[in-house]
Amino acid sequence: MASGLLLLRIVLGLTLAGHGAQKLFGVWGGGGPKGTAAGFESMGFRAPGAMALLAGLGEFGGGLGVAAGLLTPFAGLALATVMGVAIFSVHWKNGFWAGNGGYEYNLLIAASAVALAAVGPGRFSLDHAFGWDNLCGAKWGAGAAIAAFVISWLVLALGRKRPEAAAA
Repeated sequence: MASGLLLLRIVLGLTLAGHGAQKLFGVWGGGGPKGTAAGFESMGFRAPGAMALLAGLGEFGGGLGVAAGLLTPFAGLALATVMGVAIFSVHWKNGFWAGNGGYEYNLLIAASAVALAAVGPGRFSLDHAFGWDNLCGAKWGAGAAIAAFVISWLVLALGRKRPEAAAA
């Protein structure tokens, strides 16, 4: 089981850290802070630069934390929150399937991150090395899922302009 969790953590974590690096540093074809901020501005966010930074840090930091198995429930929370915002601000209207621009991929990432918060990172992790094996379980997983949903909702409810204000 430990080797399976390690594989999941490394692939999930480094993939998301790469997405965060695109946003933060403009590497691997990413828009960097300015391009990412322009994207958030086009979606009607009030503070697009701050949103670009937060999304990049959530993916980059959360991804590295998941990959290393460090403070895993909090790293999972960061990833699930960024994915929640992406689902409801971009992908929901396109339906489920990613091929149509839907939320399938983002939901899979969020569910994987929350699942890791619940089961823990396994033996080959920094959490285990530091003796933090108790940072997992159903309560941690449920807490990460609920907190990600609430934070995503707050970001969308408070962080975006009203549609009529965005159009003006």
